[in-house]
Amino acid sequence: MSRLDEHGELFDDPRWALALIRATVLEAAHPQIGAALADHSSFVTHPWRRLRNTFLSTQRMFGPDDEVRRRESARLNRLHARMNGTDAQNRSYSAMDPDARAWVVATMFESAVTMHRLSGQVLEQAAMERLYAGFQAFHTALGDDAGFLPPTLHEFWPYYDRVVEEELENTEAMRIILYKLFDHLPAPPLLAGLPTLWGTGRAIAGPVIGAITVASLPESFRRRAGLPETPGAQTLMNGTYLAAGLARFLPGGWVHAQGVADLLSLSPDSDDPRMRTVTALREQMKRAGALFRLITPVPAEPVPEQAAPAGGAGTRRSAEEFFEEVLDQTGDGFLDWPDLAAMAREMSTRLDLDEPEETRLYNAYADWWRELQTALDTDGDGRVSAEEYAAAAPALAGPALIRVAEVLFDVTDKDGNQRIDAAEYRALFRTAFRRDTADAAGEYTRSAFMKDFLTFMSGRRRSTPYDPLLTEA
Repeated sequence: MSRLDEHGELFDDPRWALALIRATVLEAAHPQIGAALADHSSFVTHPWRRLRNTFLSTQRMFGPDDEVRRRESARLNRLHARMNGTDAQNRSYSAMDPDARAWVVATMFESAVTMHRLSGQVLEQAAMERLYAGFQAFHTALGDDAGFLPPTLHEFWPYYDRVVEEELENTEAMRIILYKLFDHLPAPPLLAGLPTLWGTGRAIAGPVIGAITVASLPESFRRRAGLPETPGAQTLMNGTYLAAGLARFLPGGWVHAQGVADLLSLSPDSDDPRMRTVTALREQMKRAGALFRLITPVPAEPVPEQAAPAGGAGTRRSAEEFFEEVLDQTGDGFLDWPDLAAMAREMSTRLDLDEPEETRLYNAYADWWRELQTALDTDGDGRVSAEEYAAAAPALAGPALIRVAEVLFDVTDKDGNQRIDAAEYRALFRTAFRRDTADAAGEYTRSAFMKDFLTFMSGRRRSTPYDPLLTEA
C-alpha cells in the first residue's frame, strides 16, 4: 500500500465534510486561489456538482491504481493551467502557481489534523507524520516541486503560521463561501421540487455551518479579517465535530461520504435503483412540506413541469431562463469565457477524456465564445449581459457550436462507424449525464445526435438527457 492510498479512508470520514469546508475557506483566503475561484469556478451556482467532482478526484488521487492517479493528475494540471488572469487589485494570478498549489495541500492536511483535535481524537506524533507523508505524496503526484511544501512536519507548522499571518486576505471568494453560499445554497437534485423543506432546513443549517467554520479558523486570521464570531460558536463547533466523529461507529456503509454525495446528485427522473426507495421518501416529505406551509409563511411548492421525452426536446424555456440556468455557469450575471470553459470542464470530467479529445472540446467552446462575443457584446466590455442576450434572442447554432457537438459525437462513437448504437448511446448518457434512455433502441446517426444537442443549446428547449449536465446544482 502506498503512502497515498493508505489515507483514502479519510475522505469517507463523516468529519471530513466539515474539515473540507474549512480547508476550502482557507484556500479561498489565499489571493491567488481566491481570484481563480471568483473568476472561473461554478461552485456558487453548482455546489453539488462541485462536491461530486471533488469526491471523484480525491478517490482517484488517493486510490490504489497508479494509472488512474496519473490520468487524474494530468487532468487536474490541464484544468488548472487554463485558470489565470488578473484580480480586482490588478494582480496577476494563476492556478498553476506553485506556492498556491502547495497551500491547497497544506490546508487539506492541517484541516485533517484539526478535525481530529476538535472531535477529541488528537493525533499522536507518529500518526501525524504518516498523514503528512501521505499529503506530501499527493503533492508529488501532482508533479509539483517538493521544495514548495516543507519537507518535514516540524518545518510545516512555522510555514503554515507564516502564510496565515502574512498572505491570507479577506477575499471575495472567501466571503461568498461564508456568507452567500450557505444562505443561498440551491437544493441538490434529489430534493428538487421540495422548496418548503429545503428552505426550512437551509435557514437553520446554513448559519450553523457558517458559524462553525468561522469558529474553526485560526484566531489571528479571524481577527485580522474581521470575521465575527457568534456567541457559543466554539461550543457548537466542538459538539458538531464530536457528533460527526461518533457517526464513524455506526454499522459499515451507513455513513459513506461518496455514497451520500452520489445519492444527493440523483434527480427524481433517474433510473438508479435507489430512487424507488427515495421516491417513496419524497412523497412523505411532500406531505410534511404541506404541513409546514400550513404553519409557516413559506412559498408553495411549484407544480413540476411535464418531463421531456428521453433524448428529445421538451418544454421551452425563456431566453432569460436559458441564460440563467445554462449559459451563466459561474452565476455572476454575465456570459463570458469562464462560463463556457466550465461547460467544457464538466463534460471532460464526466467523460474522463484524454488530452487530445479534451483539447478539441475546449477549442470548440473557445471558438463558440468568440462567435457569441462578436454577435452579442454590443457595449464592447468583453462579456455578454443577460439583457444583451435577451435583446438579441440569437440563434446560437453557429459553426463553432456544431464542432462542440461533433466532438461529443466522436468520443461516443467508440468504434468509429459514424453511428452511435444503442449501447454507446446509453453509455454516454449514463456516464456523462447519469441518465438511461429507454427509447434508444436503434442506431443514432451523427445528424440526429447533433440535431438533439443543437436543439437544446440553441433552441432553448428543456431536455431530459442534457439538462442534468449543465443546469443541476
